[in-house]
Amino acid sequence: MARKIAYSGVQPSGGLTIGNYLGAVSNFTKLENDYDCLFNVANMHAITVEQDPAELRRKNIETLAIFLAAGLSPEKSILFIQSDCPEHAELCWVLNSVTYMGELGRMTQFKDKSKKNEDNLNSALFTYPVLMAADILLYNTNLVPVGDDQRQHIEITRDIAIRFNNRYGETFVVPEALYSKEGARIMSLQNPDQKMSKSDEDENATIRMLDEPNVIIKKVKRAVTDSLAEINYSDEQAGLKNLFNIYGAFTGEKPEEIANRYSGQGYGVLKNDLGEVIVESLSPIRETYNKLMSDIPYLEKVAREGAEKASKIASKTIDKVYRKVGFR
Repeated sequence: MARKIAYSGVQPSGGLTIGNYLGAVSNFTKLENDYDCLFNVANMHAITVEQDPAELRRKNIETLAIFLAAGLSPEKSILFIQSDCPEHAELCWVLNSVTYMGELGRMTQFKDKSKKNEDNLNSALFTYPVLMAADILLYNTNLVPVGDDQRQHIEITRDIAIRFNNRYGETFVVPEALYSKEGARIMSLQNPDQKMSKSDEDENATIRMLDEPNVIIKKVKRAVTDSLAEINYSDEQAGLKNLFNIYGAFTGEKPEEIANRYSGQGYGVLKNDLGEVIVESLSPIRETYNKLMSDIPYLEKVAREGAEKASKIASKTIDKVYRKVGFR
């Protein structure tokens, strides 16, 4: 039997955080042996907010290097930069014709992002779920590894695929979400009610995968907790709970068990230990990343060969779609 296909993309805007690593990239490596995987640097999504072109080009390669440093293999998975495959934009345009304004307007992330980008409220920000659907449907994707906050995007992708199939005949595989059974959402270190974000203006709120050890230690020590001075794993102590969730996500332990181990100790002890756990986990990735970034021709080769493999699959989908809608 043919293996199922898994697909995901990561935007190159801003340095990837430990939230991106624990919620996405680290899980990608676990899929390689069981699925035919495609992972890309989703730079077409990145321009929904204004980008410096030279910086975006640099981030494309840096994000690809992070994929490799985290353990992804170009021999096992197709790794590529999204914009190198024009089929994504081609399919997006066709899918726009079977996507309704109302369903796009209900997207929670559009509402959130539009508040943050009132001075650049462009149409791409409104229609990017259609591009996301095109990303997934291009490759006959069966499974999309996502966090729970991406549930809406999978639902609209499924709706678009079913609607197109009903109108033009069976064309697309209707994908399923693959939700991680491990770990919890990683929240901001300064505002534990919000998800950790690579676009957060407060640098102390976010730990990035490439942060130096001393920077990681400082950020953990500055993390918001509370004045109760009691070790508990509870919603009432959201900052502390977030630290235990991060700890457990890196070590594989249950956060509740970690909390029990630190019972009767101060927050400082926990923060010191957590900082060391994060540093120990990320240091090999940062070291490998630095080596990869010293060989840009190799990274460009990986991107080029990955795009060629991806386009070979995507072009077949485009040909089928164009014939179905009457372009060919």
